Amino acid sequence: MSEKTLQSRVIQLETPISDDVIRSLSVGDFIEISGTVFCGRDAVLPKLEKLVEAEDHEAICFLLSGSVIFHTAVSPAGIGPTTSNKVEIEGSIPALSKAGVKIHLGKGALHPETMAALAEHNSVFAITPPTTALFSEKIISKKVVMFPEEGMEALYEVRVKGLPAIIAIAHGKSIFS
Repeated sequence: MSEKTLQSRVIQLETPISDDVIRSLSVGDFIEISGTVFCGRDAVLPKLEKLVEAEDHEAICFLLSGSVIFHTAVSPAGIGPTTSNKVEIEGSIPALSKAGVKIHLGKGALHPETMAALAEHNSVFAITPPTTALFSEKIISKKVVMFPEEGMEALYEVRVKGLPAIIAIAHGKSIFS
């Protein structure tokens, strides 16, 4: 076991997340998120990205600044991460980070260009284990906030308590390299 692993800490985070909190995070840190997390994936993140790029603030019915986006769909069975390096998902990360999203949650390695965009906008990428049952216990409430026509892939606002993740990409460094 590496020295960094032995020194890892569990950091409790409450949304919205500040720039100072993001600056304090390191690759390998264990985090637990409480508060509001927005859930979306292939169907809705490109739509949200287009609204951000068009600066259509009226259409975006929630505040992106300091937010957390979890790459997942929401179903009666619960939530679990989807692969974040799908073109539709990873392609949305730079614009959403620029708009204020501080933590992107999902699974898998991201491209160097995405890592650079995360660093430029003081955002991080955290990975989550694919344990739907564990995450279901962390959900306090959930509601659709945008794109209801997408069904379980609509953009959801989920209130969570202690949602676990590991910082995988921060400040130009990656757990994958």
